[in-house]
Amino acid sequence: MMNKMIVANLVHRPLRSLISVIAIALEVTLILLIVGLLIGILNDSKQRSAGIGADVIVMPPGSSFLFGLTGAPMSIKIGDLIAKQPHVVTVSPVITQISAVGTVEVIAGIDLDSYQRLSGPFRYIAGGPFRGPDDVLVDDLFAKSKHVRVGDSIEILNHNFRVAGIVEQGKGARKFLQMPVLQDLIGAQGKASIFYVKADEPGNADPIVDEIKHIPGMERYVAISMSYYLSIMTPTNIPGLSSVIHVVIGISVVIGFIVIFQAMYTAVMERTREIGILKSMGASKLYIVNIVLRETALLALAGIIVGILFSLAARVFILQKLPLLRVVLSGGWILRATVIAIVGAIAGALYPAYKAAQKDPIDALAYE
Repeated sequence: MMNKMIVANLVHRPLRSLISVIAIALEVTLILLIVGLLIGILNDSKQRSAGIGADVIVMPPGSSFLFGLTGAPMSIKIGDLIAKQPHVVTVSPVITQISAVGTVEVIAGIDLDSYQRLSGPFRYIAGGPFRGPDDVLVDDLFAKSKHVRVGDSIEILNHNFRVAGIVEQGKGARKFLQMPVLQDLIGAQGKASIFYVKADEPGNADPIVDEIKHIPGMERYVAISMSYYLSIMTPTNIPGLSSVIHVVIGISVVIGFIVIFQAMYTAVMERTREIGILKSMGASKLYIVNIVLRETALLALAGIIVGILFSLAARVFILQKLPLLRVVLSGGWILRATVIAIVGAIAGALYPAYKAAQKDPIDALAYE
């Protein structure tokens, strides 16, 4: 009986109910899409780093563990010292440069032979290796996103390059130049940003790290195993990422709280006589509170379902229109968004529910 009355109340005010559902759906969508984008970008970076095939990475002193955010480049001759250490099979120097034209991306300058010895040759979707200094390799996702084909010209760091090959994604950067070319472009001749090291056995990564740190003059260099690097690439370890997620959740909760508070408070004021009739018939304060909170829960549930469906549709749209972006809609975050939306909605309805329960039945029946 109570449930029928609750549904009737919501249907009787369709516009207000619809606005409340949309607001909660917006709250859920905001959480799922923004958090999903951030985690998707992080996971994509992890997968591409793992695809390089290195067991150890070496960066300059004071470097962030995030690739592309290294300090001053190192002398490329350091690679010779690393190559002499036990269990080292291959050392591949890479110079990186961040480009913020259009989107923020890391351009990699590589020594093709040593880079391919890390995990095997590039798999070419079209075209082939570098043939001249003005050639660039791009991955298939970049090519799809920008509608680039072999032979096309693209601008990198204010210089035009010909697309020599389109390679399968997953081996570090999305754009690869020859190392000497990128060194010349950024004025870092004879320098490297990162050294990727391949061990004879993956289990020898930690001994290699220890040996590198004992090379005279390299005590302060950042040397870590790839497995450790991948393990620390989490939202809590990325500078500012956790704060962004918390801000998004906070804004979402405020949206849900304000809309539900306004909707339920107005509903209580409009149903003053109805509440008076219920109380005159013996309805307790708890019964009145229960009605208001059940209405809120029903609105929240409808909004959550709409928000999840909209997020799934938006994810498909993003992947089709912006292939370089990744949106991860995990079951864990769907559950969190659900709990956050319900808690925010219930919190917004508490005062209106209390206000309804405190109404005097005589005053309520006399209310016009």
